[in-house]
Amino acid sequence: MIKVGLVGIGNCASSLVQGIAYCRAKDGNAIGLPFPTLGNYTPSDIEIVCAFDVDSRKVGKNLSEAIFSPPNCTSVFWPTVSNGTQVSRGPVLDGVSALMRNQSADRGFTTAVGPEPKQADIISILRKAEVDVVVNFLPVGSQLASEFYAECALQAGCAFVNGIPVFLASNSHWSSRFASAGLPILGDDIKAQLGATIFHRALARLFDMRGGKLDRSYQLNIGGNTDFLNMTDHDRLLSKRESKTASVQSNIREPLDTENIRVGPSDYVPWLNDQKIGYIRLEGRLFGGVPMSVEVRLSVEDSPNSAAMALIAIRCAKIARDRRIGGAVAEASAFLFKHPPRQVGDEEALLMLERFAAGKIRVIERERFAGVGA
Repeated sequence: MIKVGLVGIGNCASSLVQGIAYCRAKDGNAIGLPFPTLGNYTPSDIEIVCAFDVDSRKVGKNLSEAIFSPPNCTSVFWPTVSNGTQVSRGPVLDGVSALMRNQSADRGFTTAVGPEPKQADIISILRKAEVDVVVNFLPVGSQLASEFYAECALQAGCAFVNGIPVFLASNSHWSSRFASAGLPILGDDIKAQLGATIFHRALARLFDMRGGKLDRSYQLNIGGNTDFLNMTDHDRLLSKRESKTASVQSNIREPLDTENIRVGPSDYVPWLNDQKIGYIRLEGRLFGGVPMSVEVRLSVEDSPNSAAMALIAIRCAKIARDRRIGGAVAEASAFLFKHPPRQVGDEEALLMLERFAAGKIRVIERERFAGVGA
């Protein structure tokens, strides 16, 4: 059993909880599940034993009810969820922007009233629930709130999976602290199963592989969930753009000049709900300098796309914890996250993850990928 503490009961959390129930019901026949078995663990081994949110419509409710409460709007692909874990209140800190507070009741946040919990309260809940892995699904831009929960995980003796573009696993300060505590941290900013960024990376890499010259590119994403609404506040969007741009740039031999690449969320369209539309364009030159361009339109349900990879990340975190691996687990993060401690090609990243899960990564290889940026 892998006991998980879930931070942020939004659309991604909803898809993750539904996904666990779906995998249990399908008993090994789940459609589209990467790595049905990883190490000694399957998705059915994951149990959400505590959860935290700040919205009055979720706090105090059972998790099986809270995941379907507004403003969540993702697809309900598995409505029969049995989980009596009660959602606890967390501190707001910078987890809710002013813009989100001022939205209509079905779109924004209605913050729970009463005194906010202290760090000791959260640590106590994690310890009492004997949490193995804390998963961070807070809104983009929640720097202080993410650091708060990372600190709680450290103090409670939990591994940490950072699903959002706040840089923790890829930050030397935080990775060193987790290493000193003998606890694993994976991140940052979860990469969707088949999302716009992974497609963009693949197409950009194709130019290099076939000898073309990539001159400029963009990736424009629109959606209607609270994540896209939150990111209309551009002050909260900077790390997201950095994460997605670095993911694409790292996969080409000669990174593009800043003015020739634009990657990231572009607009919020409420009626799209959890559907994300990605528009990708690449322009370049082939043999003889002859110009060419390619355009792609991608349409996906955003949160299940993320949940599929979260199921892998949680199991990798538990495997690392079982093996007493502390610090950033770079050999698993490279495949699963947009802004990992070390960027490598997708084929190499997949091989690294497979070897890590099988216990075939040697100490010298861990040291090679252990370094992180500031």
